[in-house]
Amino acid sequence: MGQAMVLKKPDWIKVRLPAGGTWKHVDEVLSRYGLYTVCDEARCPNKGECWGCGTATFMILGDVCTRGCRFCAVKTARCGLPPRLDEPEALAGAALEMGLNYVVITSVDRDDLPDRGSAHFAACVKAVKSGGGKAKVEVLIPDYAGAELLAVAEAKPDLLAHNVETVRRLQTVRDRRASFDKSLSTLREAKTAGVTVTKSSILLGLGETRSELKETYDELRSAGVDILIMGQYLRPTEDEIPVAEYIHPDTFSLYAEDARSSGFSTVVASPFARTSYKALEAWESGSR
Repeated sequence: MGQAMVLKKPDWIKVRLPAGGTWKHVDEVLSRYGLYTVCDEARCPNKGECWGCGTATFMILGDVCTRGCRFCAVKTARCGLPPRLDEPEALAGAALEMGLNYVVITSVDRDDLPDRGSAHFAACVKAVKSGGGKAKVEVLIPDYAGAELLAVAEAKPDLLAHNVETVRRLQTVRDRRASFDKSLSTLREAKTAGVTVTKSSILLGLGETRSELKETYDELRSAGVDILIMGQYLRPTEDEIPVAEYIHPDTFSLYAEDARSSGFSTVVASPFARTSYKALEAWESGSR
């Protein structure tokens, strides 16, 4: 993508700080159960809003990823720690104590594990769904395939998500082991495995064009994807790639119209939208 200049953030990019007491309670529960959330690890700007609405995104299998995408600030290494055996029960306990309406379970990539962590993923889904709470469960998975994907699908999540992240031309911002076609295959195979509702996300501001986005919508729809999320890429630290463009909210609205015309049941598109943003509302719309 070449060397991009560091752009000044426009007025519509103002990160919202958590307000009220809910986030403090959530932090205390997470600390007590020894759990990680993407809300914290990925420095999500919607943390306070989502937690206040009874939604949280938990990151399982540790906080060290075996891949190194150029837009992500999560720690990376060749190997992570062994999966925590009591993590499924801890996750279920935290979700119940927090009174969550919607639980999103995601993970770092664990290419160092024989099944890349898929059995542990499935155990976490089953624990939350049988833990006595009322929460729906969404999974945001790596590019699982075959037995890996089937294990997660058989745990019966209410929604399965996997992100293509960007358009075909810009896939080099992802780790070299990822690809647009691998991601499409995961999404397509999920439907074959019996998952009813699927979702994917695109980060904007990496240099994509409107025509490339339209092609991406069509390919995602061809893979059976129901829900699309589009948000502004925000550079987490100076170690990640710079923002190529800050997309105006009016342009987000235009892109959302394009995406809806492609046939998605639900499109969430705004500068601060992320995979799990308004997740419960998106699931309710997408599952009708």
